[in-house]
Amino acid sequence: MPTRDTSQDTQPTNPRIGRYVSTVAFDETVNAYVPPALPPEPPLALSAQLLQRLSEADRAIGRLDGVAMLLPDKALFLYMYVRKEAVLSSQIEGTQSTLDDLLQFENAALAGKPLDDITEVSNYVDAMMYGLSVLRAPKGLPLCLRLLRDMHARLLQKGRGQNKSPGEFRRSQNWLGGTRPGNAHYVPPPVNEMEKCLGELERFLHDDAALIPPLIKAGLLHVQFESIHPFLDGNGRLGRLMIALFLVEKKILHEPLLYLSLYLKTHREQYYRLLQDVRLRGDWETWTEFFLTGVAETANNAYESAMRIVALFQTDRERIASGGEQTNSMLRVHELLQTHPFLNAAQAQQRTGLSAPTVNKAFEALEKLQIVGEITGKQRGRVYAYTEFLKILESGTEVQPPAQ
Repeated sequence: MPTRDTSQDTQPTNPRIGRYVSTVAFDETVNAYVPPALPPEPPLALSAQLLQRLSEADRAIGRLDGVAMLLPDKALFLYMYVRKEAVLSSQIEGTQSTLDDLLQFENAALAGKPLDDITEVSNYVDAMMYGLSVLRAPKGLPLCLRLLRDMHARLLQKGRGQNKSPGEFRRSQNWLGGTRPGNAHYVPPPVNEMEKCLGELERFLHDDAALIPPLIKAGLLHVQFESIHPFLDGNGRLGRLMIALFLVEKKILHEPLLYLSLYLKTHREQYYRLLQDVRLRGDWETWTEFFLTGVAETANNAYESAMRIVALFQTDRERIASGGEQTNSMLRVHELLQTHPFLNAAQAQQRTGLSAPTVNKAFEALEKLQIVGEITGKQRGRVYAYTEFLKILESGTEVQPPAQ
């Protein structure tokens, strides 16, 4: 049922707090929240503590960006980290897929989790890489509402959500939490107010006159997008994607390697509480400190993972090089495992051009060195996993069993 306004707006005295609009949604009268335009007024109070968090986040981002530029294969690191973020971001929304499931699904090495779960994660990868390619195209778009809609179309292109108007801003009222608008935890702005809010959001996105540090601006944009909630589904995932793409567009990062989903997943209750504190009390300062802490923690973790991966590949190459007569074929299979950490013999044969006997001997030798492990227990159609590489990548993406 379409939403319509039924009463006058109520305007709080604090200009940082939005107004509530009484509106009818699904035969219920509810108060929907309309956030004020950014930037916050009065401006953020840059306390010594907040400035320290900004300095720590800037240093961590700079270190991550520096190591990313020095990696022997930046494309590989981006490939894996986009996938890790896709898994974590989708887990926040309730999917049960792991990084293993996604990589096996993409590589067709094994059947994984239910297809809808994996498809949802795979859609996220597609949306992210599409957004990045558009930003980098010679005549591409900047980060804007049109690009967000195009990415949303890819995010919901198949699987769960494909009937939730992919690529289109909502034309009806939505809500967060609860079973209906009347008992919802949060009701975003009605459609007519939403359209105005989106226009203001895009203006702020492109306005550099306020000289707000990009990391702080990314945090402001994320909250505002979440408060507007302009799509019927996929808002959380797209709101997290927007952070990484904004930092690439502003040249804070050369590659979109900052993904906050693990931090937000770990601090989920605090995250939602702080979003509400911005809406109810205009407390942007506490949110911004939380956000910058997450940026620093996430960037430092990504840096350490990159160093561990580089060291692992180098160590394993050296072990293989001293491995005797299978060295050349082992090195070729090892190189393939860096982009396909689940492999069977047929795939390795096709992608390396080596003969079947040579590939089988290479896998046997790599298994003896404990670089790979066979995971099916079968004699035919065996699948090998690059065990230590996967351990580094999987950190934080494990699905926790439900509480008993």
